[in-house]
Amino acid sequence: MTGPRYVYAVCRPLDAPLQVQLTGVGGAPPALLHHHGLVVVVSAVPEADPSPEALPDWLAATVRAHRGVVDALSTVTTPLPLPPATLYRDDSAVRAMLEAREDDFRLRLHRLHGRVEWGVRLYAASDDDDDGDGSGAGAGDSDRGEAEGAEAGEAAEAFARTLHQALAWLAEDSRLWAPRSPAPAETAERGVLDAAYLVPRARSEEFVEMIERARAEGPGVRIELVGPRAAYSFTGGEPWA
Repeated sequence: MTGPRYVYAVCRPLDAPLQVQLTGVGGAPPALLHHHGLVVVVSAVPEADPSPEALPDWLAATVRAHRGVVDALSTVTTPLPLPPATLYRDDSAVRAMLEAREDDFRLRLHRLHGRVEWGVRLYAASDDDDDGDGSGAGAGDSDRGEAEGAEAGEAAEAFARTLHQALAWLAEDSRLWAPRSPAPAETAERGVLDAAYLVPRARSEEFVEMIERARAEGPGVRIELVGPRAAYSFTGGEPWA
């Protein structure tokens, strides 16, 4: 191939071919560049000049396509994802990048081999949640409601800390991010835990079982589990929304 290249990931040789119908950014099919026992997954860069109004949708579509290729790679090998919108001028530039970072890529792939990422988010009822407009409620009722809400919030945070400790013990590595709350229009909840865990595939079932037990035991909390997926959070960058 000639012309600019979009780069998705670096990996070891695939255990099986990618799906024939798989497409990447702009509908372009991914291709494999081999170099010294490593593989770079690339595609042609589609011509695109989105208007300022269309740019957010174009960027979102690019991230979805990028993730789709990386997720497909995860079924046949252990990929090291590169950030979305990683571009090089041609195949020669891609090979030069790979050669310059070859030792680093090998070390990272060795660390990630046979491991997957699980994302865990825990939400609790917002302290500001109020089922009514307060009419007819006395000061004592209001004070009791605030106290109960504070106690529930503290219980959720304590539960989140305990859960994280248990999951981190089971995992080989973990990342903690600032908790993100859902949009107010979606639900009256606040984020209490936002974490990613690097887990050996062989222990993934045990990891999921721990989450299921936590869902049954959690004090009025909701737990989201995402995965298994490529180790996006363990490649040196921030997690993707």
